Amino acid sequence: MNDVGDAPRGGPGTENAAGTPRLKRVLTLPLLTMYGVGTTVGAGIYVLTGKVIDTAGAFAPLSFLAAACLAGLSAASFAELGARMPRSAGEALYVREGLRMPRLSVVVGLLVALAGVISSAVLTKGFTGYVGLVLDWPTPIFTALLLAGLVLLAIWGIREAVMVAAVITVLEVAGLVLVVWVARDGLTETGAWIEIILRDTQRPSWGALASGAVLAFFAFIGFEDMVNVAEEVRDVRRTMPRAIMLTLLITAFLYFAVSLVVLLSAYGADLGQSDAPLADIYARATGGSPLPIVFVGTLAIVNGALIQIIMGSRVLYGLAAQGQIFSVFATLHRSRQTPVVATLVVGGLVGLLALFFPLEGLARATSVIILSVFTLVNFSLVALKWRGTVSDDSHFRVPVWVPVAGGCASAGLVVYQLGAFVFGP
Repeated sequence: MNDVGDAPRGGPGTENAAGTPRLKRVLTLPLLTMYGVGTTVGAGIYVLTGKVIDTAGAFAPLSFLAAACLAGLSAASFAELGARMPRSAGEALYVREGLRMPRLSVVVGLLVALAGVISSAVLTKGFTGYVGLVLDWPTPIFTALLLAGLVLLAIWGIREAVMVAAVITVLEVAGLVLVVWVARDGLTETGAWIEIILRDTQRPSWGALASGAVLAFFAFIGFEDMVNVAEEVRDVRRTMPRAIMLTLLITAFLYFAVSLVVLLSAYGADLGQSDAPLADIYARATGGSPLPIVFVGTLAIVNGALIQIIMGSRVLYGLAAQGQIFSVFATLHRSRQTPVVATLVVGGLVGLLALFFPLEGLARATSVIILSVFTLVNFSLVALKWRGTVSDDSHFRVPVWVPVAGGCASAGLVVYQLGAFVFGP
């Protein structure tokens, strides 16, 4: 028995067996990995580093590694499911086939799309606020121009959009590497840091590590977006798992290196309350303007908004193609073979939220939505493994304890987030 949603093993192709146009399979391993790194290493890391250091102290770099291990459980589950069922709106499909709850699967798909729309709206609002400091134009003009450009790029083609995202991702990573380089003198204290870690085994310190890991976990959210472009990936059964795991390894290394350098720098102790710790590190280490890091952070905002629009449109397309929502969302552009209606709708919703709604509460809710989806996806894989529906070893597989642990960890973080919302952080 073949896995549900099995993709053809042939070349890119543009039509299915019924002659209906389908998405182009043009994404290779490098492009998909850059897409994943771009959606994970977003603008958040340019702010979050200082907060994790403020929470975990000397244990901050280890908090990032612990968070990577925690996120890796769910990433491994997504890697197996993405190879087993390589379809757009992947999370909805996994829940439908794993938990056998079609109505819940539609809710999951719409929640994933909503999370993407909210995230893109938050990023768009952040971008317009920054540019508004330079150009005295009305906010609606900034919003309209940015979204028009991003929507047109997404409609132009997945390869073109992801290549633009990849270029910006390279700049994002270069910004992090630049921070490490200018603050490299602090690395001479690495030996002293290791001695502190080995000596300090008091329970409060390890509690700080755990608290820092919970906070740092949110810097790794983003890999899940990759499964929603599965129908546009070449050799998806091999490429998707490799790209997801490469994304996790690259981001974990970057976050560890950056947090270590910031911690060991002469100014690390002052950055816990900073809203732009990496820009501050750069300015203090070089004695110059932090504009290069600010510029990279702004590009990260644009990149994140683009990737979320792509992801949201693919979720709507996938739900429509599977007959779960209105079929109009499965409409493809005749020549570009991109989901034009879904992309326009997602872009329009992003604009409405960015212009007319207070986004702070919605932004906090996004992490709860994503973690709830993680919980359901992990337990869907547990159910599939329990029923033994795998017919061959042609795709990436993980032992059953991985989705069990990933589901429990995600559920625990949902409870933590809800508790912080009700009782305060």
